[in-house]
Amino acid sequence: MLSEQIQTRINRELKKYPADQKQSAVMAALRFVQDEKGWIATDDMADVADYLGMPKMAVYEVATFYHMYNLKPMGKHTLTVCTNLSCTLCGSGDTVAYLQSKLGIGLGEVTADGKYGLREGECMGACKDAPVLTIDNKRLCGFLNKDKVDQILAELDKS
Repeated sequence: MLSEQIQTRINRELKKYPADQKQSAVMAALRFVQDEKGWIATDDMADVADYLGMPKMAVYEVATFYHMYNLKPMGKHTLTVCTNLSCTLCGSGDTVAYLQSKLGIGLGEVTADGKYGLREGECMGACKDAPVLTIDNKRLCGFLNKDKVDQILAELDKS
């Protein structure tokens, strides 16, 4: 069951679309669930589908297509490193390797303390800032190197 807060946020989002186009709010609805719970379970997808009056499979397709949705718990902070061509050519492989070494986890894993999850992502549209990563799909960090990664982790450790 979607919480009252999620329903309120979805209802606010629905006002942006024609009444017969409720499915247009599916990406926002999934984001609201993830913001509240940290990840999106298949039961949550079914609840979103019911709320928006759309097939469960259609919601599942959206949730599994876009890399910004966590389909399993990914820690307090999810670090998603772009590994598309521009970022790879600018050193995202080194960034991933450094994060894996620093955090002691591989891609798709979460640190033992539950603080960090590490993922690779598709193009984030910031090729000029390559290599880039997002923090919790909300903050984009570019021009990554070891020092900048250390700075980002130190900042997140304080939160």
